[in-house]
Amino acid sequence: MLVAFSVTPLGVGENVGEIVAEAVRVVRASGLPNRTDAMFTTVEGDWDEVMAVVKQAVDAVAARAPRVSMVLKADIRPGATGALTAKMESLERHLAD
Repeated sequence: MLVAFSVTPLGVGENVGEIVAEAVRVVRASGLPNRTDAMFTTVEGDWDEVMAVVKQAVDAVAARAPRVSMVLKADIRPGATGALTAKMESLERHLAD
């Protein structure tokens, strides 16, 4: 599955980058394929391992903020692997046409 999620610390002021970085560190340390952009971090793996990483990322932010907001979108496709890169490769092929 692919999970794209965003974690936002609330009640800590406007400069949240340092706290959000804690969530991204958790994802990168997980060893699962992942990608972070300006809006979301996307992680690929099976349900249990991806959701465990999402929870750990939220917990890392919650350790430094009194309130946390999370947005999550999932593409659940059992047995599929490599979707993190395959979807982008397909898009690029179509754009090249």
